[in-house]
Amino acid sequence: MLKKGLLSLLLNAIALITVAQLFDSFHLEGFGTAILAAFVLAILNIIVKPILIILTLPFTILSLGLFLFVINAITLMITQAVIGDNFVITGFGTALLAAVILSILNLLLNKLVKDTLTK
Repeated sequence: MLKKGLLSLLLNAIALITVAQLFDSFHLEGFGTAILAAFVLAILNIIVKPILIILTLPFTILSLGLFLFVINAITLMITQAVIGDNFVITGFGTALLAAVILSILNLLLNKLVKDTLTK
């Protein structure tokens, strides 16, 4: 269980670094900051995200679930606020686009690792 959680943090950090390489308006200071951001994001996804989902349930239903990307962008912005100057996202649009790309990257990375580990 602990190994799976650490692996998930590592994969999320790699995805964050990848997104930082794609956008000039998304900046991570280094790998340590990426690990810290992944950890804070995981905590926010456990505590804050369910509350946001419940509060915005009508919007999520009307948008057929696409509003969840907005919630992910909000959690990214909160993560940035918690970490400070080492993690900077310039604008909500960047956070929204980053949330979409992070979701896709996490899906691909987790699938790749799962397939590799089961062989």
